[in-house]
Amino acid sequence: MTLQAPPNRTNSDGKTRRVGVEIEFAGLPPRDTAELVRELFGGELNVVSPHRLLVEATRWGEFGIELDTQYAHPDKTLLEEHHESDSEWARQQRHRRLEFHQKTRELIGDMVTGLVPTEIVCPPIPWNELEELDQLFGALRDKGAKGTDASLLYGFGLHLNPEVERFDVGYLLAMMQAYLLLASWLRDEIKVDITREVLPHANPFHKEYALKVLDSGYQPDLDTFINDYLHYNPTRNRELDLLPLFAHLRPDHPHELLHSQLTKPRPTFHYRLPNAQLSQPSWGSVVEWNRWVEVEKLAANSDVLRARCDEYIAEHSQPWWKRCKAKLLGLLKSS
Repeated sequence: MTLQAPPNRTNSDGKTRRVGVEIEFAGLPPRDTAELVRELFGGELNVVSPHRLLVEATRWGEFGIELDTQYAHPDKTLLEEHHESDSEWARQQRHRRLEFHQKTRELIGDMVTGLVPTEIVCPPIPWNELEELDQLFGALRDKGAKGTDASLLYGFGLHLNPEVERFDVGYLLAMMQAYLLLASWLRDEIKVDITREVLPHANPFHKEYALKVLDSGYQPDLDTFINDYLHYNPTRNRELDLLPLFAHLRPDHPHELLHSQLTKPRPTFHYRLPNAQLSQPSWGSVVEWNRWVEVEKLAANSDVLRARCDEYIAEHSQPWWKRCKAKLLGLLKSS
């Protein structure tokens, strides 16, 4: 599949935009996965803990590989505790507690391997080098990694984190409007797995929010745009999660979600909708990137975007019985 170029290829500094990629899968433990990443892209292996590893100093930066559950990893806060005034006896007691904690977390990880996914968090990669990253997906398939459709229990996803082109509210609003208009199309194209539909991680936006944002009278400043998003979407579980971007733009914002351990500030859109389709030989990050680029193309075409917004408002502002009647008439005319 040919990699599609976005309408805006560079960021606000004039550098090639980058995109982070995250993927979940079963069938390959973190250690074997990290070795595979190192074979493909070079770098140095750093074993942080038995079920959390890094591959550092690759051509793009650092890959993180781990079991996707906090209970398989030592508690960072506990590890970093320091009590300089402790007696020797107290230090020894603390050392024993830490050893027990680490062994317990390792045992939990051993027990849940195969039940919870392995996750790879790739470093930010220039968008025009995604075809090279797709070597990883082929190698994972060859090693027996299992994606979303391998089991009803597997609600695995692939996340893209495209770097924003710029930070002005006009651009961000256009991107949100384009996404809301294309969300149903994306779900149809991806054929979002039934398990992932049931799980909350990539929930759609509610129509009430869409009607507000797509209305021609909605012309917010950046703070209003952020506050409206948080009011209508007080959750990380959206198919297009803007919390990491807002945490980057407004680090002093008081909303608790922007300061959660799970919200990592970064100048990107966090797109959570795609399945992890490792069973399909032609599937990879390029496939999902090309679908995402359709959102960017619509956002960049202001005339078409405005017309599509007006169509949505006109259709969805009608009473339900009028919408049903219009659809029925459309079906009768086409038959």
